Amino acid sequence: MTKPQFVQIGEYGKRIGETHGMAKLTDHEIDLVRQLKEEGMPAAEIAEKFEVSKRYVYKLANFERRASVVAEYRRVRGRKG
Repeated sequence: MTKPQFVQIGEYGKRIGETHGMAKLTDHEIDLVRQLKEEGMPAAEIAEKFEVSKRYVYKLANFERRASVVAEYRRVRGRKG
């Protein structure tokens, strides 16, 4: 039996955040990246820690990535297994 789950939907009706199929990091990890950058940790060190590129760290810290606002939550069927 599959368990229903909820996914985040943005203003254009598409999945956003960690529920998006191409998401590299969870929402919690994104918050950590932004916090570490704000505290002064070098982007190279953060990138190595989370196994992403330095450019991605800069884009996250400057809210160029993963900055969408949740417009709604939709219920979807979970996967078996």
